[in-house]
Amino acid sequence: MPNQNGCALTSKDLSVLEDQLTHMAMCCHVAEHHADAFQNQQLKGLATTIAQHHRQHYNALYAFLNGCQ
Repeated sequence: MPNQNGCALTSKDLSVLEDQLTHMAMCCHVAEHHADAFQNQQLKGLATTIAQHHRQHYNALYAFLNGCQ
């Protein structure tokens, strides 16, 4: 049943979303680690962009879930 914000998430949905948040956070962390380790500026820039991409997706999903409370 949807809550007041129109979200109808089952416990299975929440479990999948929790796994997805964990995965995105891990991808961001790994990309940030590589960005710090690379000496080549092109690779450093690419890894930084990838980290930002994952961080944006993480933040969007996190905001969505907070709106469903």
